[in-house]
Amino acid sequence: MEPRVALLGMILESNRFAKPAGEKDFRSLTWLEGSALMDEARSPTPALAAEFSSFVRAMDATGPWHPLPCLLAASHPAGPVEETVFETALARMEAALRDAGPLDAVYICNHGAMVAAHLDDPDGEMVDRIRRIVGATPILVMTLDLHANLSQRMVDATDLIIGYRTNPHVDMIERGEEAAFSLRRILATGERPASAMVKPPIAPASVTLLTAESPYGTAIDHGQRRQAELGAAVLNVSVFGGFIFSDTPDCGLSVVVTARRDPTVAQDLAEEIAEFAWVRRAGFRRELMPIGEAVAMAGDTERPPVIFSDAGDNPGGGGSGRTTELLSALHAASAAGVLYGSFHDPALADEAHALGEGARFTARFNRSRRDTSWERWDCPFAADAEVLSLGDGNVVGEQGMTAGRRMVLGRTAALRLDGIVVVVISDRRQTADPVFFHMLQLDIGKAHTVVVKSRGHFRAGFASWFPPAQVKEVDTGGLTSPVLERWPMENVPRPSYPLDPDADWRR
Repeated sequence: MEPRVALLGMILESNRFAKPAGEKDFRSLTWLEGSALMDEARSPTPALAAEFSSFVRAMDATGPWHPLPCLLAASHPAGPVEETVFETALARMEAALRDAGPLDAVYICNHGAMVAAHLDDPDGEMVDRIRRIVGATPILVMTLDLHANLSQRMVDATDLIIGYRTNPHVDMIERGEEAAFSLRRILATGERPASAMVKPPIAPASVTLLTAESPYGTAIDHGQRRQAELGAAVLNVSVFGGFIFSDTPDCGLSVVVTARRDPTVAQDLAEEIAEFAWVRRAGFRRELMPIGEAVAMAGDTERPPVIFSDAGDNPGGGGSGRTTELLSALHAASAAGVLYGSFHDPALADEAHALGEGARFTARFNRSRRDTSWERWDCPFAADAEVLSLGDGNVVGEQGMTAGRRMVLGRTAALRLDGIVVVVISDRRQTADPVFFHMLQLDIGKAHTVVVKSRGHFRAGFASWFPPAQVKEVDTGGLTSPVLERWPMENVPRPSYPLDPDADWRR
């Protein structure tokens, strides 16, 4: 019998301090329903979440099935989703589920760190309402970003939760495949999985959640080793680092283990992994490079090339992509051999296109800045500029987390500001892929210093040029500044390490 599987999801990483996410934010990235959703998922270069399209392809490859696509909505990271947008999307999903008839399973593709204007845990609300509609029998499988803030509601309403294992995120295809293969296995055996979650009081900044480093990476590796040792008894081990900028009661490290049958196996292993991370908690702190030191380094012509992370302004964490603090400091110091990407300023990109390549003009950054709390770091900056090259922004990712994924960046421009070349884009995205420079004929290998508005995902995209020793995270202001003491966290559980260095926990 062909399993009847509904497919849906709502993807948003919410930064409590950023601009709210409206319907336009979702429709500008992903808002697909019915056959249009399946067509995009099966396209050669899908523009939607890689794990979703991977799930579809894996189900297609492993036997007959009857997909029932509902709605997949996704926004770039932003603030809390507006109440009407969340409720509208969920209502459409609920209506589609009711129309679908009897189901064997539901695949849910979420990020897991969404906040709504009216809810601290919209992800939990969503899966809870889905479960109430479809009933207790269908299997609910959910994939999540490793920055998800797990709630008990999410665990209780689903049968299997699968989180990314890599940061930078380069395993979304594998996790989508895992979701499909696991679902096939569950349906074939008829066994009901058992999950357990343990949350030690650790709520770290994202800069400490690289999976190639300790303690986060070693905790994930420990979980995978233990799963292999336990064999078929365990279906999945996921260690979520959380996204502290969501500022919710569910923020923090979460270990979720799904056993094939035995809830005791799941609970014991989840506690073991949580303890493993807790005794290594001192590693969840990181020192950043001061701006003055970064500017001085940029002026050092004798050192190897470096890449700077403008850590306080990561669009991949809700940043505006428009802060000028580091750019203006480099320009004031007459830095040379610098590639700077990417500045989100549609008005500036439009002006460059109107003037044409080779034109010289005064580039005015942030001319449309408004007096809002989420734009307070977006200071105006002006400099003499030359239009080096222009593009339409229709690209396919080359390396890292966006490899093979179609992106629409809107009008783009490369502007030369003396010794600095700035990439200007019209769609707010983090510069995690070399295509942001290559699309404008800029040679990364010839740059003395590269600056990216990205927190960590650029490490995978730019690894060919910059090994870890040549990566520097700069302490800049903005909506994603990882210096947690600067933020008025009101809902994060307290005490939590490292906000509370004396936090204590016993499993």
